[in-house]
Parts: sequence; structure tokens; C-alpha cells
Amino acid sequence: MSSKDGFNSDVSMLSMHDLFRMEAENQVAVLSQGLLDLENDANTETRLEVLMRASHSLKGAARIAGLEAIVRFAHLLEDCFVAAQRNTITLNSAHVDLLLKAIDYIGNVSQLSEVESKVWRDTQEDSIACLEGQLCAVLLEHGIDGEQGDYHPLHDLTFTGYDADIDVDIPDNLPIRQFADTVEERVIRINADTLTRIMGLSSEILVESTWLRPFTDSMLLLKRRQTELTRVFESLKKSFETESISERSRFQFAEAEKKLTDCRSILSERLIELDDYDRRNSNLSVKMYNEVVGSRMRPFADATQGLQRMVRDMARSLNKNVQLVINGADTPVDRDVLEKIKAPITHLVRNAVDHGIEPPDIRRANNKSVEGKITLSASHGGGMLSILIEDDGVGASLDMLREKVITRELVTREMVENLTESELLDFLFLPDFTTKTQVTEYSGRGVGLDIVRSLVQEMHGKVWLTNNSGHGLKFTLQLPLTLSVITALSVIVSGEAYAFPLSRVDRIIKVSPKDVKLIDGRQYISMEKGNVGLVSAAQVLELDGFSTTCDELNVVIISDHLNRYGVVVDHLIGRRELSVQALDTRLGKVQDISAAALTEDGSPVLVIDVDDLVRSIDAMANNSQLGAAPTYRDVLSPKVRKRILVVDDSLTVREVERQLLESYGYRVDVAVDGMDGWNAVRRTEYQLVITDIDMPRMDGIELVVSIKRDAHLKSLPIMIVSYKDRQDDRQRGLNAGADYYLTKGSFHDETLFEAVEDLIGEAYT
Repeated sequence: MSSKDGFNSDVSMLSMHDLFRMEAENQVAVLSQGLLDLENDANTETRLEVLMRASHSLKGAARIAGLEAIVRFAHLLEDCFVAAQRNTITLNSAHVDLLLKAIDYIGNVSQLSEVESKVWRDTQEDSIACLEGQLCAVLLEHGIDGEQGDYHPLHDLTFTGYDADIDVDIPDNLPIRQFADTVEERVIRINADTLTRIMGLSSEILVESTWLRPFTDSMLLLKRRQTELTRVFESLKKSFETESISERSRFQFAEAEKKLTDCRSILSERLIELDDYDRRNSNLSVKMYNEVVGSRMRPFADATQGLQRMVRDMARSLNKNVQLVINGADTPVDRDVLEKIKAPITHLVRNAVDHGIEPPDIRRANNKSVEGKITLSASHGGGMLSILIEDDGVGASLDMLREKVITRELVTREMVENLTESELLDFLFLPDFTTKTQVTEYSGRGVGLDIVRSLVQEMHGKVWLTNNSGHGLKFTLQLPLTLSVITALSVIVSGEAYAFPLSRVDRIIKVSPKDVKLIDGRQYISMEKGNVGLVSAAQVLELDGFSTTCDELNVVIISDHLNRYGVVVDHLIGRRELSVQALDTRLGKVQDISAAALTEDGSPVLVIDVDDLVRSIDAMANNSQLGAAPTYRDVLSPKVRKRILVVDDSLTVREVERQLLESYGYRVDVAVDGMDGWNAVRRTEYQLVITDIDMPRMDGIELVVSIKRDAHLKSLPIMIVSYKDRQDDRQRGLNAGADYYLTKGSFHDETLFEAVEDLIGEAYT
């Protein structure tokens, strides 16, 4: 289906009024932004051309919809812009105020239904006529009588509706948001819920596409068993040479051997085909998933519409000169994130105008430019969306803040002197906390920054404040690029998979149980900022098991703005991109859990609600429930870790495999090439060898053959992990005696771990 066909089928059920509403939303945004740019941009010719086209398009769309009132307003705006283009009028700030007011009227009425439009026109009759008269006066005072006939008061015009029998050719790009100096693309409008369902289906397809990998691995295992069976047949065949058996038995044996050879040949061919299909299917699934995720993305500019107008109006009412600069307007962000960040951004920008930027006389006295500057920036970094709101105003007075904290009796005077600057600034985010002495239209109620932090944390993000006293404040918001896919730390707790949003993880550390301190019945570990309470994830989540089977504890450090804890988990699986699915509303709020997701192999994983978990830990600590469990010193397991040798000439590959396997509890040694590995296996007992193929001195195939020929080592399991992914390479490795063959280009952490567990079992004996 073409874009045009898709568009027509999408809007065929819409009325002319609905189509106009979509058009007006776009053109009003262009007009509002264009007028604000006109005040600050010397290139007025280009700006006026954009404004003239927008008002002309708006007039045409309103005429089609039968909205004569808006036709008249748009016509007046168009004449003003044409006159300015011809230098008949020089538009000043007073003119911009008047034109913005007219645009507000158009925007308000365009969002009403047809019936509501009539009511609105009747109730606003006098103000509409007044505004029209002011616009006419601007033109008439310069001798302009309009290009398309005499003006008539808007309240004398009637709302005619639209003629259902009129045959109108709607242009393809009618509902497309129009940005100046950009090339418009053909698009169709799609229901947000439909897109969400498509997103869910693409996630399921991505998960299903990974099912073939373990199936292929099981087929490889079957092939290995066939290889072993072939060796048995060869051994029997040799014994027949020295033993006397009947011709019939020889014939039957030969037939069985032939069928076995045929089975091996067929299985090899099917494996090659299956492997190719698996690779193609996985690539297509990933591409489809990425395209669907990309379709949810909108430019950051969508979250900033109206901000410059707001800053202008606020600054004028406060007698300040303020400029808002927006960087990274094209940064792509998920539409759900855009909707949620509008309120926090708006509040922080308002705060900067009201609290931060000083009046012109004060700025002049401090050798600053009379015009204050607020910079709003968006960018991607580390898989996250970073938003900065920075002003060059007065900044926060730490002395005033200390006095406010003491007055509110939040801390004592002695304690406040020991607080760091960041800890002191953190009080600004508390509920009902404000530095203003009186309530105004814009501030003084103490609810703003608390709501900002709550909304940001709700999106699994962070917000912090940097102060440059006398020179401004900077708020930094770190958020996920999308709410449907999160970057998470995947862990195992009591045999179940859980995920911590990575943006809410402060640190990941390993701690020896002997370094755990016991103070007043509670367990602590020492970090650079003092003691951190240590708790078992299994205990807090009310799962079975409060023990460790290794000589190191895997600790995830989490915090909110008040408390900080170390949560002990069984295993650290690693970083994962998870497609998040909301929990069924019938479950209500599940304690300590925010959502669910599926891993690549289709296994469910629960996403931790970090703030809720911290509150649960805090409640348990206050109720002395954390002291009821045995300490980690008491539950050290006498079990022995299985030992693995990793042989690879690449330092990066060695370290990645070592860290991964050690996170699952295995003890891992490394060798830099085949010869180093051959020497290691002869002096140390290992339960598994993992080797590359291409290495200096002795390659992986030679190492496998050497081990399998040794009478004492031939039963040692060997896994090949190589970049060579051709079937010939795989067959060569398996024929040499390897028990498993993985390609570096396709395996992920779980694949390697599952292969290791399949060969030698869990990490402890």
C-alpha cells in the first residue's frame, strides 16, 4: 500500500472539521514559533515567508471546513506578514503580542467540536470583534486596506459548517507536522494503542526467533552422539576382522553402517540449512523490532513546543529579559517519554525564569548581560537520554538554604555544617520545601521539584542539581530513550530471574563474606562514603533461600534520595535490553515490582521497582526484621567450585568469558595460546576447557587433538568458541573431538552459560 493510499484509508472516516483540527494544530505551532523567532532573528525575510505560507494554508483549510471566523483571522494575519515582507510595516514586540493573541484564538477554537465552536463564538463575540479591530488598525494605520476585499466584523459572519456533497481533493500532506527548512515525509496517522500492540507482537517475534538456537544446539548434540556411535561401529568392525562371524551378520552390520552414514549425511545437510535459516530469521526479526521501536520515536522538539512562548510571556510579566536556547531538538525520543517529560521540563524552565534569572538592573550591577539565558539541551549517551536545563542566573544561595533547612527543623545546626553541597541541594527536592518567602503565580508552594523527581524516578531515571553560586543552576535529567525497552541488570535470586533498571543501579561490587560487619544485629559493608546496609534479595522479596555458595557475594548497590543499601543476589547475569510489558491491572500494585519482560529465550523476568524495594528494606530495618536471618558468615558453603580453562589469544575475549563464567560461580583460569593451554591442562585439574581455533604456537584444533589423545585427559570436555562459522569449520572442530562448537558472532551470555552447564553442570560440586 502506498503512503497516499494508506493516508486516504486512514482519514476516510474523518469529517472536514476533524481534518482541519489536525491541520490547525500544525500551522498554529509554526505560526507561534515563527513569531518568537522573528523577534530574535535578523533574517526576517525567511521567517516572514514561513509565516505567510502558514497563515495562507490555515486560511485555505478553514475555508474548506466552513470556519469563516478563522478564515477572517488567518486572512488578517496573512496581510500583516505580506505587508511586513514589503517593508510597509515593521513588526515590533507590540505587534508580535497582538499577532500571538490572534493565533491563540485560532488555536483555541480549532480544538472545539462544531457545536462547541458556535457556543464559543457567541460567548466570545465582543473580544473577537475587539481583537479583529486591533488587527485591522495595524493595517489601516499604514494605509493598507487588505488585498482581498473589505473587512467585516467577525461576529457578523455565520458558522456555515461544511457541505457533505463537496468533492474536495485533500492533499497528501495535510496532517503532517510542518517544520521550516525541513523536507516533509509522507506519513500516515496510526492509533497509539495499535502501535503498542505492534510493538508487543514484534517483541514476541524477536523472542520466538531465538527458539531455533537451542534447537540447533540439540541437533548438534545428536550429531555428536552419532559420531560416537560411528566410532563404536568402527571398533566393532575391527573386532570382526579377528573373530569368526556369519556372512549374514557381516551383511547386516554393513547395512547398519551404511544407514548410519546416510543419517549422518542427511543430518549434516539439514543442520547447515537450519543454521542458515536461523541466522536469516534472527536478522529479520531484529530489523523488524528496531523499525517498530524507531516508529515510536519523535524529535525532542515535540516536548518543547510552547516553551519559548511561555518564557517570553513570563519574562515580560516579571520585567525580565530572558532568552531560551534549545539544543538537540532533533534528538529522537520515545513518544511515551516525551509525554511524561513535558511537565518536568516546563516546571524547571519556569523555575529558571522565576528563581534563577535576575532583573536587568541587578544583572547590570553584577557585570552580566541584561538578557538572561536559559539553555535546554537533549542528547543521547550511554543508551540514555540526557536533558540539561541550565541558566546563567543567580544560582542557589547555600547560606540561605542552610538557614531554611534549620528553620524547618530538618537537621540541627551542628549537622548542617557537615553536609556536602550536593546533600544540601538535595533538600530542594523535598515535598513542601521552597526558598521563596511568599506565594506568587509562579512559585512559593513547594510542590514543583518534588513532583519533578517523582516523575523522573517513575520513568526509571535520575535527576540531580549542580550549583554555580552567582552564575546559575544546572538540572540534569537522565532518562531511558524509551519506556517500552529498558536497559537492565539481569540477576538470579533463588533460582528466579529479576532485573534492576540500570539507570537506578549505583554500583555493582563483589564482597568477601569475611568483610561483612555485624552492628546491632544488622549486616554492613564499608564503602568510601561510610557503612552501607547489606540485605539479601531473597529475604526482601520473600523467596526461599538466604545463603551463598561462593567465596564472594554479588552485591547491587541501590538508593533513593534518602537511603542506600547493598542487595545480595545469587548471580549477576549482565546487562540486557528488555522489552517491558505492564503487569495486569487486576493485580494492582505488586510490591517491589514495576513490570515484567521476556528474555531472549522466552523466560519471564520481573523488573524491580527500586524505590519500592528501598522502602521495603527500610521498613524491615525499622521493624528489626533484617536481624532475624542468619548472617553471611554463618551460611558459607563448603562446596567446591568447578574449574574452567579459557584458551584464547585475544585479551578482550579472555576477559569477557572469564568475567561471565565467574559471575555464575565457576573458577576460571586463562591461557594465551594453545601451547600455554596444553601446559596448563597437564599440571592442573580442570572440569572444562574452552578454546579458540586460530592461535599462535598451537592452534585450537591441535590442542583438542592433543587432549583427546592423552590417556589421562581424553575424558575432559572441550568447547570451541571461534569466529569461524562455516559448516566445514564446525565439522572440523567436532571431528577433532570437541564436545561443543559456538561461534563468537552469534552466541550471547546465556548461550555460553547454558552450553557450559550442559557439559559440566552447575558451578559447585
